[in-house]
Amino acid sequence: MSGLAGRRVLVTGASGTFGRYLCAALTGAGAHVVGLDLHQDEDGPVPVLGCDLTDPAAVPAAVAAAVDRLGGLDLLVNNAGVGGPAPAELAPDEVVRRQLEVNLLAAWRTTAAALPALEAARGRVVFVASRMAVLPLPLAAAYGVSKRAVVAYADALRHEVGTHVGVSVVYPSMVASPIHDSTAEAGLSLSGVSRLEPVEGVVAAILRAATARRAPRDVATTARGRLELALARHAPALADRLVRRTVAGRIAAGDLDAAPLAAGMLRRHREGRR
Repeated sequence: MSGLAGRRVLVTGASGTFGRYLCAALTGAGAHVVGLDLHQDEDGPVPVLGCDLTDPAAVPAAVAAAVDRLGGLDLLVNNAGVGGPAPAELAPDEVVRRQLEVNLLAAWRTTAAALPALEAARGRVVFVASRMAVLPLPLAAAYGVSKRAVVAYADALRHEVGTHVGVSVVYPSMVASPIHDSTAEAGLSLSGVSRLEPVEGVVAAILRAATARRAPRDVATTARGRLELALARHAPALADRLVRRTVAGRIAAGDLDAAPLAAGMLRRHREGRR
């Protein structure tokens, strides 16, 4: 892809589903790539430095090592993320804390550590958020909250550094990935609520954001995604009604009957229908 040859790129969550495809696409386009992930792997086609992104002391050193290896930095892709069920009506637990740490604070830490190099190169930052940042679903409050917070952080960052560093947010929908395993195991599969899309489309959207003449503010990964983003932004009450109708259909079909975490919502739904 034009504009990537020779560019120096750091990708977080490089060993995950998006990360592997993204690193392959970047290197295939001629970019020089280093990854950060919890588990180190320097023997693959892209060197991945081991780093716990939730450790405030570890991130600056890992980013510095990556930048040193690359000889500078033109693009940071904050891709690392975790999911899991978390009803909004229940008190936050370790699942919630970890999603906030990985999805929001890790991206914040990594960006802060990388900004001097990015500013020197007049580079770019791309945040991989989620459609749930603007179109939230019940029983996954931590994921929606953390991804919406990432968008808020990106917006604030753009105001502060946008004269020198481009800031973009990409909004995937649901991609087949281990990130959904714990949610499915809790009986809260997103099947029938969120439409699957190919990982290749997400990677293509990230690359579009990275190579556009001017850094785009928000990037949807599909035509449906563009419609959903517009609906959530300009007609939020209508978007809420559509989500409620979809969830009500799943409840009526018994899709959530075996999910203990959905018990409160099921009870209220049935009481409301009497």
